[in-house]
Amino acid sequence: MDSLITAAARALAAGDPLGALKRVALREDAPALALRGIAMAQLGDFARAKTLLRRAVRAFGPHESMARARCAVAEAEIALVSRDLGEPTKALDAARATLEAHGDRANAAHARYLQARRLLLIGHLDDAERTLAELDPAVLPPASRASCELVVAGIAIRRLRTAAARAALVRAEQAARQAGIPALTAEVQNAFRVLELPAARLITRGDERLLQLDEVEALLTSPALVVDACRHVVRDARSLISLERRPVLFTLARTLAEAWPGDVPRATLIAQAFRARHADESHRARLRVELGRLRTLLRSVAGISATKHGFALAPHHAGEVVMLARPVDGAHAAVLALLADGEAWSSSALALALGTSQRSVQRALDALAAANKVDSFGRGRARRWMTPPVPGFPTSLLLPAPFPGD
Repeated sequence: MDSLITAAARALAAGDPLGALKRVALREDAPALALRGIAMAQLGDFARAKTLLRRAVRAFGPHESMARARCAVAEAEIALVSRDLGEPTKALDAARATLEAHGDRANAAHARYLQARRLLLIGHLDDAERTLAELDPAVLPPASRASCELVVAGIAIRRLRTAAARAALVRAEQAARQAGIPALTAEVQNAFRVLELPAARLITRGDERLLQLDEVEALLTSPALVVDACRHVVRDARSLISLERRPVLFTLARTLAEAWPGDVPRATLIAQAFRARHADESHRARLRVELGRLRTLLRSVAGISATKHGFALAPHHAGEVVMLARPVDGAHAAVLALLADGEAWSSSALALALGTSQRSVQRALDALAAANKVDSFGRGRARRWMTPPVPGFPTSLLLPAPFPGD
């Protein structure tokens, strides 16, 4: 490897893509093509970066398997950053195996980190944790180690483990300072701010206040009966009942919780649950059926009693009923939560991350675009969607993930 290639590689490792391009921009040999591709990726030109890396793979000889594997890892990282989450992972798996077989522990660990990061983005937290458990962060260079700790912190935040998230961010900050890359240090600082911003709203006895992430964690371990509109569950210290696939039942539970310790008139329950402006006997009959179903599901934590004017929630073990709601309510909040990271997403990647159909996501994006909440660029399969980060609150509670104790 000649001195210009070595100098360009060191510049890229220090986060200086322009310095790397000054040394290899006019060269067409395989190592230079690979370094040019990585530099273009750092500058944000992902299409050009992919083209250069694929040219580098073709230029490397059939016996240069390690170099080809490193290019595959770089291309996988570009796909991840550009939110091409539907890309097959077999190439990355094969590249990691090749690197491990040849003793390149640092790049093999980086490939495993990329797998964990992708799993985090699509909400597969258990798989992401298992992948990270097989990774030794000590073999990673400081920049990659900082990024790896950001993934650890992201998993902890999604699981509402505030202390673990803070510890991971401290380690990420130390690694970022060691790397000396300002953009990476800024990314870690932005992640720290997530822990200090309002994460949810607490509604109880008609009052409402914002909670930080650690306060949400404490609430979920308290003896109160929590009707959680972020994850569509009802829980107390003993039990957790998911109503994620029962939207009508959850709406009834939420309406009853917001009114506790008072009751809710039948007309209000019908209007909230069935979107009916005028209640007739069929609506009242359906309300009795749905309340019977809800009463059966909640029998371990609460009862639903009829009153003179309507119905009221009566917890069995908890002394208080509280409502945990998103920081802001609105349609398509989960889509906005993903777009709030500032990256450009395809509709297929959003559908994969949210576990829903691509058509549903496209309808949500069209509605958000009509409301001037998101922007798009490109056409057809190359179309990407993005929005500036929503100021004032983090988005972790809007994303699909199990709560502690699930």
